[in-house]
Amino acid sequence: MSTVLPPVRLIRDRPTWLIYLQLSAFATFVYGLSAALPLLRADQRATATVAGLHGTAMAVGTIAAGLLLPLLVRRLGRRATSWIGLAGMSAGMLTVFATDALPLTLLGYGVAGWFGSVMLYTSMAALSDHHGPAGAAAISEANAVAVVVGMAMTFGLSLVAQTTLGWRAALLATPIAAVLLALTLGRVWPAPRPAPAPIAPPAAGPEGGGRTGWRFHLAGAVLFCCVALEFSFTLWAAELLTARTGLGVATAATGLTAFMGGMAAGRFAGTYLALRLPAAPLFAGALGVTFAGWLLFWPSTTPVLSYAGLVVCGLGVSLHFPLALAALIAGAGGRADLAAAASPVWAGAAMAIGPLALGALADAFGTGSAFLLVPVLIALACAGVFVSARRAATSSRRA
Repeated sequence: MSTVLPPVRLIRDRPTWLIYLQLSAFATFVYGLSAALPLLRADQRATATVAGLHGTAMAVGTIAAGLLLPLLVRRLGRRATSWIGLAGMSAGMLTVFATDALPLTLLGYGVAGWFGSVMLYTSMAALSDHHGPAGAAAISEANAVAVVVGMAMTFGLSLVAQTTLGWRAALLATPIAAVLLALTLGRVWPAPRPAPAPIAPPAAGPEGGGRTGWRFHLAGAVLFCCVALEFSFTLWAAELLTARTGLGVATAATGLTAFMGGMAAGRFAGTYLALRLPAAPLFAGALGVTFAGWLLFWPSTTPVLSYAGLVVCGLGVSLHFPLALAALIAGAGGRADLAAAASPVWAGAAMAIGPLALGALADAFGTGSAFLLVPVLIALACAGVFVSARRAATSSRRA
């Protein structure tokens, strides 16, 4: 007999809006520095491989955040940790704003990545805890709002890059947003929820207990592919757009805005679809949409078709991370804390390896050939989704 769940309301109070805005400030960092990479590379006269090291620096910071975050939260609490993360992220942006020197720009990307990830995961945990049963909906909406802000950031950076101010002026959006948030909402924070009743530990086995089984590690590998896909687009799509269409570097940065527009639409629709479709077919469909967008974008020499392809790619990519994270939680036997600790490590590794590999391939074979890495990652992610779903169904039938 099916059980009807009681309706769950999402109440957008002041603490909720604070965290939405904190995540929006994070979006100005991550998408601003991604859109700035081709312009920074041009200023530094760096190779694609060397420019890709900036993505690696962000990735190292993300991994460090995942390893050290539990200690910070235990020592300082979520509120102080989130504000320290926001301040450190702003310091990293100011470092990139202030200099062209490669060691310092790498440092700026790394510092912003470390502190930004600290703020991101702390705020997401606080938002989920604050809203209880509506936590998933709140996180989905927060990410959708952040994507819209990120889209505005990439478009604004492209516009500012074509003025006498130069593209670096757009990087000031992050520290300005941090200061305004501190002045207006600095004392706001979600009240702690009552501690839940103790739950008996799950039975030991390959899918529960103290150990993790094959589904957990396979879901982590799929998450790796999905994050590598997203960052390959955000860091290198503008480069391919320039190479294929002949657009200037500053103008081609708007390609990321098109990609982000698709992501924004997909994120707002994602909650509706996830409530009505099984996870595995939805995940496979999202990967298929990304592949269709790549087929439109990759061979195109016309700006209109290239932008359309990036929009379609964004629609598909928008669902990758939420579905991959949900699969990681399921593979951990529902232990969200274990999945939350593992996800930045998998994501950071993908941020380090994916864009750097694409940059090295671009130096060796050209950006167009290097973007063949995208369908390879899509195929690997699809294989992981299908294998996991098939083996889970087989195990369920046997049980």
